[in-house]
Amino acid sequence: MAITQCATVGFKTELMKGTHNLNTAGNTFKIALYLSSAVLDETVTAYTATGEASGAVYVAGGNTLAGQVVTSSGSTAYVDFTDSTWAASTIANARGAMIYNSTSANKSVCILDFGADKSSSGSDFVVQFPSADASNAIIRLL
Repeated sequence: MAITQCATVGFKTELMKGTHNLNTAGNTFKIALYLSSAVLDETVTAYTATGEASGAVYVAGGNTLAGQVVTSSGSTAYVDFTDSTWAASTIANARGAMIYNSTSANKSVCILDFGADKSSSGSDFVVQFPSADASNAIIRLL
């Protein structure tokens, strides 16, 4: 069992086919949290509830992402999202997450590995995205 940080193969292929619109007026993207028992890697094609985290305030399927902006710098295009927060939540042992396109049959976009289990106990659980730039943004095309 493992969570491997990556853009999924399906996302890469579907991006070329025009399935995903990452612009703010485009599709709706969500982020779901997963336990270390989940098997998430580049072959995952869609959101699954198998291995998903649970707890007070957390709803299956996760949060809707907001604030996405597509931009570029030099020869790199990238997208950024607003950090996602489960306020005053109790979530135990979330090891990673999946970003997926809920507008397009819940197709997977990318898998995030937190590097260790993360929990909250009546406090905010926050997925903080890296700097929105060509070197650090969560989704980049080089």
